[in-house]
Amino acid sequence: MATRLIDESLFDGEFGGGSDAGDPPRLVGARCSVCGTVVFPRQDSCPRCPDGAMSARVLPVSGRVWSWTLQAFPPKPPYRPPSGGHRAYHVGYVDLGEVLVEARLAVPRAEIRIGLPVRLTTVTAYQDEDGTEVLTFAFAPDGDGGR
Repeated sequence: MATRLIDESLFDGEFGGGSDAGDPPRLVGARCSVCGTVVFPRQDSCPRCPDGAMSARVLPVSGRVWSWTLQAFPPKPPYRPPSGGHRAYHVGYVDLGEVLVEARLAVPRAEIRIGLPVRLTTVTAYQDEDGTEVLTFAFAPDGDGGR
């Protein structure tokens, strides 16, 4: 089955790239040249200071769940439900050290908790009309237990 990323501007490099084949692409934010603020997703101006130039910043692949909730109802458009309709999923903020990233959490309910070590992965967001599996970023439990 063919796959593609939901938005390639969120990622660094080629899909399936990384040190091992099958590694998810890395997320890319931006860092201010003056105050050092890191943001995700990328943006052209710093939210903290008026003078800094923003440059691409590859983000760490692992962090910890900072906060989470259950997305029990379908979000507003442009959300596209997967085939079979909306199924509840966890969302939350992941602390990557220099930035909090809002993301899907591919974590079973029995395991999810604040402080849980997680690692970047991809999950299916939906399928295009032609059957292409569209992937988005998520974080799953990190068996290594940390950064």
